[in-house]
Amino acid sequence: MTHEELQKYVLNQFPGLEIVPLAYDLTFILPLEKLIPFCEFLKNDEKLFFENLMCLTAVDNLDSLDVVYHLCSYKNKHRIAFKVRVTGENPEVQSVTHLWPGANWHERETYDLLGIKFIGHPDLRRILLADDWEGHPLRKNYTHWNLVPLPDDKTPVSKDYPDTLIQGTMPQFKK
Repeated sequence: MTHEELQKYVLNQFPGLEIVPLAYDLTFILPLEKLIPFCEFLKNDEKLFFENLMCLTAVDNLDSLDVVYHLCSYKNKHRIAFKVRVTGENPEVQSVTHLWPGANWHERETYDLLGIKFIGHPDLRRILLADDWEGHPLRKNYTHWNLVPLPDDKTPVSKDYPDTLIQGTMPQFKK
């Protein structure tokens, strides 16, 4: 199935989904309430058979969090990605561990570092940080007593790279 055929097939079952333009894998944005039916469709439909959850993570957009899923079908030799957006201080998403057991550690890591609670997860607890750790370090609003603020764009970098100056997003080397 080509990229275009896959897109058409999925949109036939779930019309109106937003597609992320210019993404490497075909990527959909789902409403939160369609997460589990969409995942069940991707895994159980014989033309799709996405049997492998390759990655599950999240991105902090300041005003919301995107939970991002990447799937692969070895049988049908195609890949797909999708994301759901959550908001609020205590965001929640349904767990997909009942469909892909490998999601267990991915969901725990996402919970640990970004604070997204996965409803129905069999053992949702921290996986990387100590149990008594406060906060979630990959949240953009995270503060910790020993974090050092990043320099602004025009601050000379002298500690590690004495001949560079940061401008914009790429270091510009002096001649």
